Amino acid sequence: MIDDPEPRPDSPPGSEAASAPAPATSRGAATQDIDAATASLAQEDDDEGRLPEPIEPELEEQGGESGRNSGMAIGRSAIARAVRLAPTSPGVYRMLNATRDVLYVGKAKNVKKRLASYARPTGHVLRIARMIASTVEVEVISTATEPEALLLEANLIKQLRPRFNVQLRDDKSFPYILITGDHWAPQILKHRGAQSRPGRYFGPFASVGAVNRTITALQRAFLVRSCSDSFFESRTRPCLLYQIKRCAGPCTGEVDFPGYSALVREATDFLSGRSRAVKQQLAEEMEKASEALEFETAALYRDRLAALAAVQSQQGINPRTVEEADVFAVHQEGGYFCVEVFFFRTGQNWGNRAYFPRAEKTFTAEEVLGAFLTQFYDDKQPPRLILLSHAIEDSELLTEALAVKAGRKVEIVVPQRGEKKELVGHALTNAREALGRKLADTATQTRLLEALVTTLQLPRVPQRIEVYDNSHIQGTNAVGAMIVAGPDGFIKNQYRKFNIRSETLNPGDDYGMMREVLERRFKRLLAAPADTAAPAREDDVPQWPDLVIIDGGRGQLNAVMEIVAKLGVDRVMLMAVAKGPDRDAGRETLFMPGREPIKLEPRDPVLYFIQRLRDEAHRFVIGSHRKLRKKDIREAGLQEIPGIGPARKRALLHHFGTLKEIERASLGDLGKVPGISAESARRIFDYFHPQPG
Repeated sequence: MIDDPEPRPDSPPGSEAASAPAPATSRGAATQDIDAATASLAQEDDDEGRLPEPIEPELEEQGGESGRNSGMAIGRSAIARAVRLAPTSPGVYRMLNATRDVLYVGKAKNVKKRLASYARPTGHVLRIARMIASTVEVEVISTATEPEALLLEANLIKQLRPRFNVQLRDDKSFPYILITGDHWAPQILKHRGAQSRPGRYFGPFASVGAVNRTITALQRAFLVRSCSDSFFESRTRPCLLYQIKRCAGPCTGEVDFPGYSALVREATDFLSGRSRAVKQQLAEEMEKASEALEFETAALYRDRLAALAAVQSQQGINPRTVEEADVFAVHQEGGYFCVEVFFFRTGQNWGNRAYFPRAEKTFTAEEVLGAFLTQFYDDKQPPRLILLSHAIEDSELLTEALAVKAGRKVEIVVPQRGEKKELVGHALTNAREALGRKLADTATQTRLLEALVTTLQLPRVPQRIEVYDNSHIQGTNAVGAMIVAGPDGFIKNQYRKFNIRSETLNPGDDYGMMREVLERRFKRLLAAPADTAAPAREDDVPQWPDLVIIDGGRGQLNAVMEIVAKLGVDRVMLMAVAKGPDRDAGRETLFMPGREPIKLEPRDPVLYFIQRLRDEAHRFVIGSHRKLRKKDIREAGLQEIPGIGPARKRALLHHFGTLKEIERASLGDLGKVPGISAESARRIFDYFHPQPG
């Protein structure tokens, strides 16, 4: 491959974190935004991420023409020093500014030649000129081959998030369906993470919702169990899933081993792409049963065929000639980019997801797609075929790198005709529509923020709003939570939960809990500048909010004002939202420091916007609280509920089967359990369905 003499801040990154040497620690490295516990509560099924903040050219960032010229001279000098020591072999280079923040990560077949092209005095596009002007140091890592450099580059971009690179965001792992292979009665379940458990894995699926819907339909079609092994072994009679015809009941011998093995084999065949043969076999069995006048058996086969039809109808477009492929299409509009990804496995469509990578407006769609691809496959196994809407520059190099990663041949194609072209066109249409929806949502959000400024007489439009709420039951399992919103809507990867740690608080002391949460939050912000990365912690989001909203009244606001005054924080606007009489939505009262209480009209869009923010905080904090309670239930059993001892616990489990079904039960259903009085049923129901506060 002939190296391009022009420096390219868009050069495609790569993957394979495992094979990449660890980068030097940099204060500019991005922190990990979210922990696993928080991610599960922050709506992990959100297919379309938020739009990135637009990156505008900073023409005056060096203080005028003379400042820019001075910065260019310093940058070229730093790069020239690096050129003298740079190898002529493949490698990865990092450009750092005066505070050692990583500005850009690039790879090259010949590092010396690539760096020398940055040192020339003229001929750079504005984006590259600004990068050079900010550079004071260059670090180089040599690699054995160019594909290895590509993989390392992508790994470093994802870790360090340099501002001059295209950045893939919302890069969580994809869920799979697992049919286990370590038990005589295999189980079907959702799986995410390392594929270390024995069994057959099918995926990836685009979202958790797609996996859950598919598993539910497969249970109806093949009656494969979904319960845990421990629950399976403890059964003495079939559970509710058997009663509603979503399990064959192997735990209590309702189906023998050969019969259950046949069901598992059919499910495996269906997920492996042999759906037509499976459906044909079921249809033949239905006809035989019908001819033998065994109409109940025929009805069972009919229901199973209907469940399989439901699975395939949910999958939408299914290709005829494409067995395994990922389809990528990029659309650019208004300075933003959307990359739509479709997953096809075993000839079936397993969902799609829209991504909104962070990139300057000067990047082309081809450049963004090339950079996106290598970061996307950094921690994912590539399929045999990758279909693209645009040709990327380093296609051959990326093909070689992904083949090394996968251990088999990988093909990257921009189709020109036939069904593959239709699949790419379908993905491109989805990309265009997804970006259009996001741009419309962003415009609406911007108007609401501007109306918020006018209605509440705020000094500026808030770019970051943080909303806080607490939840507990009589002081137990106390937890606080923070949700974040901005011009693009909710920023779910920056939600945080705060386990209340203080042992001096009285049970149910809402004011004290709010003080602890806000004190921890602001102390963390004061400990380090907003631009400085720090080790990820439970309450670590190194960005200052413009507006803080507290769920509560004047008392909660006063508690927060005490903390703000104590810490000397003067850059944050505060507001508390008190519920209306009888907790009616639309009758809230707003409290702000030094002002009379504010009551808005029930139909006011600003009030509706504030209600949405508060309700989202409610949802998140209650989810965090329930997570803690479930952990207690696992550790202490149902005896944790006052008045529920071992006998009543057994009665509940015998009646409902699982703790999850007990939690889902209505008050009336709980009262029907033998030995459970109306008062006990109320206690159980209130334990699983508490009100916050």
